[in-house]
Amino acid sequence: MTEALDPKTCSIERLVTVRADVDKVVAGVKTAARRNGRYADPGEVMEMDGHRFVVERVYRQSLGDMTDEHARQEGFDTLERYKEYIVSMHRGMKWLPHMNVWVHEFKKLDDAD
Repeated sequence: MTEALDPKTCSIERLVTVRADVDKVVAGVKTAARRNGRYADPGEVMEMDGHRFVVERVYRQSLGDMTDEHARQEGFDTLERYKEYIVSMHRGMKWLPHMNVWVHEFKKLDDAD
């Protein structure tokens, strides 16, 4: 049975907006985005720089459960580098292991789609 999702708190167009992150998505290096709110439904499509990406999974995760593999989904070599990036992006934020975020996993659609 699929877990029921909370209502979306933002639109899919706001999921990835930082230029460096957009570049990582287009290059296929970033395949997930973690946010405080839910920005997309599974199956929803977003467009970046003329490329389309479909959201495959949306689920909750605590920051304390993140691993280096999760950081690689975000386009970083290690979890420590991802932590540094996220904390630098959000003034006053502290990395709290018990904090839950929404994970949005996506993949590039074939250009022929």
